[in-house]
Amino acid sequence: MLLSTGKYPDGHICCPFSVVKSPGNIACAKKMPCVSSLLWFHISFLVNKHKPWIESSYHGVITENSDVVLLDPPLVALDKDAPVPYAGEICGFHVHGLSAPFEAVVLNRTSGEGRLRARGPIDCERQREFTFIIQARDCGTGPEGHGEKRSHKAVVHVEVGDVNEFSPVFGQLEYHGSVTEGKVYDSILQVQASDQDCSPQYSQICNYQITSQDTAFAIDRNGNIRNTASLNFDKKSHYKIHVTAFDCGQKRAAQDAVVHIHVQPICKPGWQGWSKLIDYEPGTGSKLLFPKMHLETCVGWVSWIRTTVELETSGAGRGCDRQSHSERALQKLCGASSGSTDLLPAPSGVFNWTATLVADGGRDSDLSYRFDGRQAAKIPDWVVPQNLTDQFTITTWMKHGPSPGQRAEKETLLCNSDKTEMNRHHYSLYVHNCRLVFLLRTDYTQTDSFRPAEFHWKLEQICDKEWHYYVISVDFPVVTLYVDGVTYDPYLVTDDWPIHSSQIDLQLTVGACWQGGEVSKAKFTQYFRGSLSGLTIRSGKIASQKIISCLQTCKEGLDITSPESLRQRIKFHLNPAQSLVVMEGEDLEQMNAALRKVSYINSRQFPTKGARHLRISTAVQCFGEDVCISVPDIEAVVMVMQPSEPRIIITGAEHLTVPASNLALGLSLFRDLHIISTVTNTDHRSGALKEIAHNLDYCDIMVLGEELRAGLESLELHHSALLGKHLEYANSSTGMSIYGVDSISHYTEVIRQVRYQSRQAVDSVRTFRLTCSELNGRYTSDQYMLQVNILHGEEAFEHVNHAMAPPKYMQIIHPTVTESNSYSLVFSIYRAL
Repeated sequence: MLLSTGKYPDGHICCPFSVVKSPGNIACAKKMPCVSSLLWFHISFLVNKHKPWIESSYHGVITENSDVVLLDPPLVALDKDAPVPYAGEICGFHVHGLSAPFEAVVLNRTSGEGRLRARGPIDCERQREFTFIIQARDCGTGPEGHGEKRSHKAVVHVEVGDVNEFSPVFGQLEYHGSVTEGKVYDSILQVQASDQDCSPQYSQICNYQITSQDTAFAIDRNGNIRNTASLNFDKKSHYKIHVTAFDCGQKRAAQDAVVHIHVQPICKPGWQGWSKLIDYEPGTGSKLLFPKMHLETCVGWVSWIRTTVELETSGAGRGCDRQSHSERALQKLCGASSGSTDLLPAPSGVFNWTATLVADGGRDSDLSYRFDGRQAAKIPDWVVPQNLTDQFTITTWMKHGPSPGQRAEKETLLCNSDKTEMNRHHYSLYVHNCRLVFLLRTDYTQTDSFRPAEFHWKLEQICDKEWHYYVISVDFPVVTLYVDGVTYDPYLVTDDWPIHSSQIDLQLTVGACWQGGEVSKAKFTQYFRGSLSGLTIRSGKIASQKIISCLQTCKEGLDITSPESLRQRIKFHLNPAQSLVVMEGEDLEQMNAALRKVSYINSRQFPTKGARHLRISTAVQCFGEDVCISVPDIEAVVMVMQPSEPRIIITGAEHLTVPASNLALGLSLFRDLHIISTVTNTDHRSGALKEIAHNLDYCDIMVLGEELRAGLESLELHHSALLGKHLEYANSSTGMSIYGVDSISHYTEVIRQVRYQSRQAVDSVRTFRLTCSELNGRYTSDQYMLQVNILHGEEAFEHVNHAMAPPKYMQIIHPTVTESNSYSLVFSIYRAL
C-alpha cells in the first residue's frame, strides 16, 4: 500500500487515501468529495504536518585514504507528508560536530535516499573510529524551504578500515651474537621488527626469514636465531647473515637487518700471563705481582667484574712480618707509658728463665715459644711486678687449636699462685674448651663480700690455629678483652669470695700453673698447648685503641701503585691489614690494568724468609645476566728471599790491669768500646759489606766464673746515663742487662759508663763477656771478652811505676783502627815482649 491519490472517471482528483493497485488500473477505495487538480495542489503547498524519519543509529565502515562510507542500515529518510511536493520530500542531511570529517548528501529527494562520505582523506594511524550525530530535513512548504522540519538525531559510529601501507622496520640494523665452537644453541640472539600500521592484521610481525644463502642458521617466527649445526672456529670465526621480516599482510621489510655471529674457540675462562712463583728480594721496596696479567672471559662483552686479591702470611712469624722487637719495647715505641714486664723475653744472661723453652719458628722468624703440654717457666721474683692494683693490663700473642678429648683440661697461659703450703690461684689466664677465662681473686684486705672473679669469652679465634693479639685490660670490676684490636665483653662473669690474706709467697708462671701445696711434691699443672709470644704484664691500662693497633700491625702487605691513575673507573678497597684488595669495575681492560698495579711490599729491614700465599678470586656478570661465566680462583706464592744478615761487631780493649785499691771507686770497663753493624750490600755485584745504621734491643754484660759477691762487688750504672734514651737496665750477681730499642750509638754511650766496683778484692782476675742483640735475639753479636787483671800489694806499686815510665820490656800499643774489606775493628792491646 502506498500513499497516493486517485481519480474519478470524470477526471477530478480524489482526496488522498489508500488506493488499491491492480494491473493497469488505479481505483479509489473510498469516494470523497473531489475538487479540481489546481485547487488540490494549492492546498498541498500550504500544509507540512510531519517530520522526516530516520533510523536511531548507524554503523559505518570506511577504508582509509577513500571517501566512501558503507552504512548499515543504508541512509534513507521517510516523510509521511509524501506525496505532497516539498513537504513530503527530503532536501538534506545535517552532520553535527565540527571534528567529524564527514558529510551526507541526498541522492533522491522523493525516496529520501542519501549517502555518507568523507570530506578528506582518512588516516587510520591517526584515528581508528569516529562517532557523531546526523539529522534529516524535508523541503518545507515550498521551493524556498520555509517551514522545514527535521528528524530526530541519530548516532553514527564509523570505523576506519586499515590499509597495509607500512613495511616492517627492525629496531637496529646490526646485531651481534657469539657461540662457542662445537655447541648447538636453541637461541643465539633475537632480532625484533615493528610495523606502524594501525590494525593487528598489518601491524603484527608474522614471520622472519634469513635471506642469506647456504647458511648454518635458522630463525623462528619470534626472531630467535639458532645454529643448525656445530661451528668450527678454525674453519670460520665470523658469520654475516641477512634477515628480513613480514607483517601479517605479507608485506616485507624495506631494509634487511645484518646479524654478525662470532664463533669463540673452546676455552676455559681465567687469568692468563701470571707467574705462580714471585721472588721478593728484601729491601727492594714495592714489587708488582702481575705486570702482564689479563683475564680471558671467553665471552664477547661483560658488564661488571669484581676481583679479590688476598695475601696469606700465616707462615711468617706471628701471622705476618711484624716488628720483631720485644713486646715491652714495642709498647714504648707505640706510645704506651713505661712499666711493662716482659715475661717471655729472648734468653740472655739476666733474663734466663726462657732458655729451656722451645722456640717456635726458627731464628729467622719473630721470637715465639711453643708449648706442647710439658714446658713451663717460673718467673723470678725480682721480675714479677709488685704494684698491681685494680688497674693492670696483660698482652700476648697466641696461636691455639682445639684441645684433644671430649673433656679438655684447663690450659694455663699465665698463673700467679701460692708458692708453698696452699694451692690458691690469685690471678690466671687460661683456655678451657675453646673459651678464654681470666681469673682474678681479691683478698679480704680489699673487701669481704662476693665480687666478680672469673670472666669468660667464647670466640672462634681462640681455637682457629692462627696467630691473634690479645689484650686483657683490667679496671676492676670491669675486664675488657681486645682481640686484634676489636673489643669483646665477657659473655659470663662469675662471683667468688675473696682470698684470705696470708704470708705465703707467690709464684708467677708461664705455660702452666704452679701447685706448691696440698700435694706430696710441688709441681706444674694445667699445662698449655699452643704458641705464645710477647707476653707482658703492666700496671695500669693501655690508654688508646691507637696503641693497640700499632702493637699488632703488619709490616708487610699488598699495595696499589699509582692508585690516582685509576680515577673513578675502578673502585677498590684495601683492608686495614693490607692483606685484602677488592676491585670492581665495568670494563674488562680497565680491570686488567688495575690488577697489574697490585704489588707486594715488606718494610722490615730483615723480613722473615719463606712463602707468602696469594689467592685471586673473580666474579663476572654479563649484560642481562646475574653470572655469565665462572672464573676459577688462582693461587701464587711470593717467595721472600733470605735477607742479608747483619753482623754486629764489638771491639775494644781485651785486657785491663788495675790495682785492687782503685776498684773501690769503680773501674770503667768499656771506655774504649766500639759497636758497629755491617751487612752485605746487595746492590753491587761485588758483594762488599757496608755499615748500616739501625737499632739494638739489648746488651748483656755477664760475669764469667764466680758470681759477684753480694755487698762486696757490683756492676754500677748511674741513672743519669739513661736520660733521653729508650733504655733500661737490670742488675744481678751474674751481670747486667741493658735493654730497649735504641740506636747503636746510644748503647755504646751507656755501656761505656758501666763501672766495676769491688770493696774487697780477692780475685786476681775478673772476666766479663759482652754480647748485644737486635730484633729480639734474632741477630746477636760476637762475644766480646774483657779480662781485668787485679794487682795486689807490691804488684800494684810496681804497676804504678811502670805506668809512669814504661820499661823497655813492655810495648804499649795505643788504640788504632785497622780497616778490612768487611768491617772496622777497634782494639787496644798491651803486649809483653
